[in-house]
Amino acid sequence: MSADAQLVFDLPLRTARGRDDFMVSSSNAMAVEMIDQWGEWPRARVLLVGPARTGKTHLASVWAAQSGAELVPAAGLADRVGEGTLPLVVEDVDRAARDTALEEALFHLINRYDAAGAPLLLTGTGEPGSWGIALPDLRSRLEAMALAEIGPPDDVLLSSVLVKLFADRQLRVEPKVIGYILNRMERSCAAAEALVERLDTASLRAKKRVTVPLVRDHAGWET
Repeated sequence: MSADAQLVFDLPLRTARGRDDFMVSSSNAMAVEMIDQWGEWPRARVLLVGPARTGKTHLASVWAAQSGAELVPAAGLADRVGEGTLPLVVEDVDRAARDTALEEALFHLINRYDAAGAPLLLTGTGEPGSWGIALPDLRSRLEAMALAEIGPPDDVLLSSVLVKLFADRQLRVEPKVIGYILNRMERSCAAAEALVERLDTASLRAKKRVTVPLVRDHAGWET
C-alpha cells in the first residue's frame, strides 16, 4: 500500500455509542483519554476545549452516553438555576461571555456541582483566556478546572475527515487527491467542510470526478 493510502486509511476509529465513529488521532487522543477516565476527574468536572468543528460535541455525547448526562446549551442556563446535580454537559460556555445573566447562572451551577461532587462537563471553542468572561469569580472557576484539550487537526485526522466528507456526498476520491489537498488547505475541519462542498458543486457542474486538476481549478488556491 502506498504512503498516501496508509495516511488515509490507517486511522483508528472510536465508536460513539449509537452515533457515527469518532476519529482519534494525536490531536485529540489526550482529550479522549480524559473523557474515558471521567471517574477520576479532579473535583468531578472538566472543561473540554478546542477549535471549532473538531468534535467537541461528539466527544461530549460519548461522555453523556457513558454517564447518563443531559446535554444543554449555555444559552439555556438562566432557566436552570436551582435545579439538581445529575451528570450534565453544558455546551459552548464561551458564548456566555459578557452576558451577565448567563455568566451568573454558570457560576452558580459550577458552585452547586462542586459542592455536591457531581460530574460536570463544560465545552467551549478556543482558549478559555480568550473568551472575555467578565465575572471575576466565574473566570477563576473556569481557570481552575482540569482541561481536556483538542488541538488543531493533524494530517491523519484531516485526511480521514476529508475522506468521510467526500463519502457522505457519494464521492470516491483517490488517496493522491487527498494528499494534494492536505499539502495546500487551511488546517481546520471547518475549511475541509467548505472545500468539499465547493468541489462537490464543481464536480456536478463539470460532470467529472474529483481529481487533482479539478481541485486545482476550483479550490481557490493561488498554486
